[in-house]
Amino acid sequence: MKSEEEDIELLARAIMVEAREEAEQLHTEAKEMAEAIRKRAQEQAESERKAILARAKEDADRLRSQSSATSQLKARSAQLEQREKILNDVFEEVGKRLGSVKKRPDYSEIAIMLAREALTQLKVNDAEVSADESTQKVLKLDDLSRELNGKFTFGKKLEEGTGLVVNASGGKLYYDNTLETRLHRLQGSLRSSVYKALMGEKV
Repeated sequence: MKSEEEDIELLARAIMVEAREEAEQLHTEAKEMAEAIRKRAQEQAESERKAILARAKEDADRLRSQSSATSQLKARSAQLEQREKILNDVFEEVGKRLGSVKKRPDYSEIAIMLAREALTQLKVNDAEVSADESTQKVLKLDDLSRELNGKFTFGKKLEEGTGLVVNASGGKLYYDNTLETRLHRLQGSLRSSVYKALMGEKV
């Protein structure tokens, strides 16, 4: 028969074994839990890394695209500026040469055409025509008065411009048909064809 001391020792040993096993079990569970947490954190970090890289790539692509578009826009803008400068230079040069039109042998016909156009546009039969000195010399207003069945007289001489300006109804109606104003009026519609001609393209 075992003594009480042996029973106590056996019981203590059993408790120690059970405690060890429980500790090992807890250790294993803690290790597994730590591994699961580490794995989950690693997966989350990898997912976040991929998302950050994807966003960075999108941002880089967008910036590249914007930079390319900006460069193209700047190049186009510079091209248009150059085109406008060329056209402005051409029209400026043409403007400087308008005065020489008065020396042409057919200038009297041009002057009549300018006066006829202005008077027809205003639809008047009584008007005053202001013209530069050269135009006054070659323009036969009596012939136009008969042709258009009206009364047209010369007004003050034009100090600037080549051609004429017509005033009617006491100055309420006005039509500037100087060559300079005509050029200015036509400039918008002529720009494209002038540029094509300068570039050697078919107009």
